[in-house]
Amino acid sequence: MLLKSLGVVGIAIIAGMAAAALPARAERDLNAYSAVKTNFTVGAWSYQANPRYKRKEVDYSSSEKPGTIIIETSKRFLYLVLSDGKALRYGIGVGRSGFAWKGAEHISRKAEWPDWHPPAEMIERQPDLPEFMEGGPNNPLGARALYLGATEYRIHGTAQPWTIGQAVSSGCIRLTNEDVIDLYGRAKIGAKVIVN
Repeated sequence: MLLKSLGVVGIAIIAGMAAAALPARAERDLNAYSAVKTNFTVGAWSYQANPRYKRKEVDYSSSEKPGTIIIETSKRFLYLVLSDGKALRYGIGVGRSGFAWKGAEHISRKAEWPDWHPPAEMIERQPDLPEFMEGGPNNPLGARALYLGATEYRIHGTAQPWTIGQAVSSGCIRLTNEDVIDLYGRAKIGAKVIVN
């Protein structure tokens, strides 16, 4: 009886309210290499992306083979080595003072919308952090993650794109979600990663 008295407009309003109450979840689209897709609309962010950190192909001389990732932390750029003296350059955020590191690793695994388990040391420094966060658009690891060897370090996306170009992480390398999706589609498991 109630449905009859509400009519079509009333039912549409109730259905709209029910749909709005559903939690937002990211779509896990295996072919999404150019943009992050979600089932909700995010308002405008109050930051302006620095054009210096926009992804682009550049001249890059390296003795490393194509597919190698070279991270220049002081310059805030990650280079994916291509052939013929070229590389794809991505703007990055790096480890803050006391958390920067250098060395060589290999990509040991890749994950889409990775879950986050903050290390015990991080929780000790920041007791308000959760012990676990399911993957999704608000997760600090962003849309994709490339895991480096057996370390706790990753190359990953971010829910805070305004941090690109800054030293703010606990040692991980962060890219915008759009850029990490692009890199994820190009980088291979086993690829060498050099952090300078």
